[in-house]
Amino acid sequence: MTIERYIRIIAGLFIMTSLALGVEGSPIFVSKWFLAFTAFVGLNLFQFGFTNLCPLGMILKKLGVPESKAQCA
Repeated sequence: MTIERYIRIIAGLFIMTSLALGVEGSPIFVSKWFLAFTAFVGLNLFQFGFTNLCPLGMILKKLGVPESKAQCA
């Protein structure tokens, strides 16, 4: 798998987990403050779309995860 794929998977996992912990109707509700983490992940993805700068991507690159070779034409 590539860095971009890991970023999508991990961001999706973080969002789903923080929603499950932050929405009052959830069986594993802890606190509404987990919704702030959801907003943080969303904001990080938003700025990544414009700047192509992602802290998780830098960490994965240092761990040796390959970058994507595919480019849009």
